[in-house]
Amino acid sequence: MKTPKRILPLVEDGLVDEVLSQLMSGKEATVYTVRSGNEIQCAKVYKEAAKRSFKKAVQYQEGRKVRNSRRARAMEKGSKFGRKQQEEVWQNAEVDALYRVDAAGVRVPKPYGCFDGVLLMELITNDEGEVAPRLNDVTMSAEQAREDHAVMMQYIMRMLCAGIVHGDLSEFNVLVDDYGPVIIDLPQAVDAAANNNAEAMLERDVENITQYYGQFAPDLLSTRYAQEIWALYEEGELQPELQLTGLFEDPAGQADVDSVLEEIKAAFAEEQERLERIREADEDD
Repeated sequence: MKTPKRILPLVEDGLVDEVLSQLMSGKEATVYTVRSGNEIQCAKVYKEAAKRSFKKAVQYQEGRKVRNSRRARAMEKGSKFGRKQQEEVWQNAEVDALYRVDAAGVRVPKPYGCFDGVLLMELITNDEGEVAPRLNDVTMSAEQAREDHAVMMQYIMRMLCAGIVHGDLSEFNVLVDDYGPVIIDLPQAVDAAANNNAEAMLERDVENITQYYGQFAPDLLSTRYAQEIWALYEEGELQPELQLTGLFEDPAGQADVDSVLEEIKAAFAEEQERLERIREADEDD
């Protein structure tokens, strides 16, 4: 196929020999299969900020630090140079996250580097060399669902041990090869210690994954892995090889929001009835 404009510099520099096909186009990037020597790789071409449709990007960027003070000031001012630097930070965040979570024992595509907004990385395939399907295209037995769900919970925990929350994890951001699930798409990964939205994002990641596997093994829907993982994290007891249970009891005295709301509604109804009785009594007089 015709070489996309953004990949041309990589061809000229000898990093890519040939673009084979477009693999997919998403909200923040278009992905191609490319040949580099005798190896088939993946080239993720990030879309420019104005063309990206990723929502609530500010929430994900909270806590990302830029060491160079000049770059940081430019990014704050929103100058042309600052916007360019912001793009580089966004793109490099995925490379950094891939290296960190891979080192933590999480299966992700191996990154080869990010060059002018193009991330070269491993292409995940099955044993026949075919591109691995996304989780949302995979069906399975209840037993397989429980097994793969346990693996994913372990991966989410290990990511948090490395200080990272995926932030946009779902059945659309997981590939499945012959050896199990592989997590992809991490440009929005957040620093768990520096981002105030980290806990909520982790809960959403766990909920999304659990809902999908729960289609095949409904017993998974009653598990509470997110609460268990975050509580261990806050207590400083989270370890990469820890065996999770999926069980969690709310701390004694913690408010049950639903119960509180029901009590408020009941009190309001009683007050309305009291006022109605008063009005009726006044009318009788």
